Amino acid sequence: MPQHPHHDSSSGEPHFPLAVDADYKATEFRPFTAARPHMLAFHLAWLNLFACFFSTFSIPPLLPIISADLNLSPSDMGLAGSASFAGSILSRFLMGPTCDLLGPRVASAALSLLTAPIILATSLVSTPNTFIAVRFLFGFSLANFVSNQFWMTSMFSPNTVAVANAVAAGWANVGSGVTQLLMPLIYSLTMSLFNVPSSTAWRLAFIVPALFQTFTGILVLAFGQDQPLGNYTRTTSSPKGKKGLWKVLLGGLGNYRGWVMGALYAASFGVELTVDNVIAGYFYERFGLDVKSAGSVAACFGMANVFSRPLGGVVSDRMGKRFGVRGRLWALWVVQTVAGFLCVLLGRVDTLVSSVLVMCCFSLFVQAASGLVFGVVPFVSKRCMTTTSTGWSSGTRQGLAFEKLQITRSNIRNDRERRNDRGCCHSTAVVFGHKQHVEANKHIPHGPNDDIMFSSCNLDLLPSVGRHVLWPFP
Repeated sequence: MPQHPHHDSSSGEPHFPLAVDADYKATEFRPFTAARPHMLAFHLAWLNLFACFFSTFSIPPLLPIISADLNLSPSDMGLAGSASFAGSILSRFLMGPTCDLLGPRVASAALSLLTAPIILATSLVSTPNTFIAVRFLFGFSLANFVSNQFWMTSMFSPNTVAVANAVAAGWANVGSGVTQLLMPLIYSLTMSLFNVPSSTAWRLAFIVPALFQTFTGILVLAFGQDQPLGNYTRTTSSPKGKKGLWKVLLGGLGNYRGWVMGALYAASFGVELTVDNVIAGYFYERFGLDVKSAGSVAACFGMANVFSRPLGGVVSDRMGKRFGVRGRLWALWVVQTVAGFLCVLLGRVDTLVSSVLVMCCFSLFVQAASGLVFGVVPFVSKRCMTTTSTGWSSGTRQGLAFEKLQITRSNIRNDRERRNDRGCCHSTAVVFGHKQHVEANKHIPHGPNDDIMFSSCNLDLLPSVGRHVLWPFP
């Protein structure tokens, strides 16, 4: 159960294990402790999102087996992937206002528990149409990305929130790599231990992610705490709640800076999720690896999030302390541009070893770029934080859906088309190439402390970034 802070008998002020600011948000980040309530919320947030990533990406490593059993065409598989992205876009728009009204604890746990039966229902799929429908519903679980980001913003102060967000999301995103490694092993063990045919083994394998997601959802509901002083409904009357759902939603969606960040996030995290969906199949088809070997190679891409995305948050915070938000923006531009070049290179190398090496380097930069985006988003709008984050995180899905449609159209199984389109990365390079030129506005303060930005973050922050991102020419 949530544990409330001790109160100092002399001053009446609550006492926390970590140093806090005037809003009782932690000003230090200690990821290897479980200090209540800040670090406990951090661990519950990333673990629950880890389970959602594990579940959502449990299908791609088994797709060659599933497609053979269900007679899926390349078009069916492409539509299923796009359906998953569409479901995630819709659910993220709904998750933002839900967090504003109910708090991240209830919103996150409820979504995990509601989508777990859908994951289990994968074992009942028998036709291409039902497979596409299930993948659409699969995408809903990743809306917990919004609650994860909101929860960290509620618990950590501006000088540590970028690192907290980046580490929470980075460790959670490792689930997309772990599932690439474990699901083929679970499938193989199920066949050998229970002596069942392949068509039954892959269906039984989905019991594991369903149970895992249910377990983490219960943990969040039982032990989570929305804010430093307690749960959401008890500690505040919430001015956002008084405004009403639609006013909060429209206020956040009307902030164009949030959509600019959405475009940038689509070119980093959206690309990363696209690769997560196709990379195992790419190595399976392109280099003739078996399912377990292709999954092991693909796991390297997702598991790099252990350090790459947090590294982006660390770089953002250090640049912010020295140069203000201008430093955060330039760090994002440099890292994401390098990721774009590596993305192009990944589509041009032709040997297994070189492909794996370039893929690992690409994963480092594209995931670090996602962490750097986290370092800028909290400064876009303090008043409509969740809805703004919903906008930019949904931009991820829009970019991801575009990528998936391009990959479906080019069909990586066709060797001639693959060489013309350079594998799964040609359209990705287009996104990077046309949305990289981020230039900080001259009016942005660039003092030694980012905290000064909150005094004007709703008025003057990033007034020209939209023009520079969407129109990359001077």
